[in-house]
Amino acid sequence: MRTKILLTSSAIFMAVLGMLSTFMPQEILEYYGSYREGEKFVVPAVQIAGALYLGFAILNWTARASLIGGIYNRPIALGNFLHFAMIALVLLKELKSNHGVEIVAGALIYSAFAVWFGLVLFARARQTGK
Repeated sequence: MRTKILLTSSAIFMAVLGMLSTFMPQEILEYYGSYREGEKFVVPAVQIAGALYLGFAILNWTARASLIGGIYNRPIALGNFLHFAMIALVLLKELKSNHGVEIVAGALIYSAFAVWFGLVLFARARQTGK
């Protein structure tokens, strides 16, 4: 299974989310109506989440040329699978009460990445001839 497209696309996706969360946390919180003056930890919490996204993005970007699947680079596949699967579950649960376009799009994107990383994680890796 070719993983270069998977790792590249997930790296770009997470880098965009990470940059926005790190450098525009107040704007994001205001857009969703969650920003209140005086709450001291909400903005740093969003920035911390952004830093985590950037860390995952650089991990995927640097591993994109490596063989991943089966026993090869299993921690990378496992970490990504867990990340995307857990957030997909949260967003799918949120769909019960909130049908906003961001929630629907997020649920679709995260579910697709979760399935794709699940296939990589639980399938045998195939080396391609060079």
